[in-house]
Amino acid sequence: MHTIEPFFNWRYLYEAEQDERSPFYGRTYSEFEFTNAIYNYYIHPQWDNFGSSTLFCKILYADYDMQFCVIELIGEWNDAIENDVMTLRYNLTDFLFDQGISHFILIGENILNFHGSDAEYYQQWYEEVSDSDGWVVLLNMPEQSQAEFKKYKLQYYVELMQLEDWRVYKPHHLFQKIDQIITSRLD
Repeated sequence: MHTIEPFFNWRYLYEAEQDERSPFYGRTYSEFEFTNAIYNYYIHPQWDNFGSSTLFCKILYADYDMQFCVIELIGEWNDAIENDVMTLRYNLTDFLFDQGISHFILIGENILNFHGSDAEYYQQWYEEVSDSDGWVVLLNMPEQSQAEFKKYKLQYYVELMQLEDWRVYKPHHLFQKIDQIITSRLD
């Protein structure tokens, strides 16, 4: 797991540690010192800890004018024991929402497991972003994790979407593509 890095090709466009409106503003990273681990497995030092012991993130891009951000996740999303959705909301997405972000693109390719619980935090999140004409999309979550996600009917609040080639898009084009898909589903 220590070799899995966050998507790097947009770094010339955005760095969360340089963004004064980011919860990770001012952070410094090492390329060689591995301090974060998921269970007994070290992860690459570029991932950010937002308070969960098993789920880490990287804000790949944020645009406050267009009100969207792209966040990549790695690890185990555990609502059953750790209540990771609450931690994600309170320590990351609520902070960004207060900065004007109402469209959240979560990259879930590296979510190894998902353990669900109730839908309360998802429903609140959905209502909050919907009131601002926003949405939450979880891209490319592995099938086994999607099955658990759907078991708790969370897809009613967080849109599950597959877009394997998301890396070929620039951030604004990815946002427009996803927004177009969601708008066409509503029509």
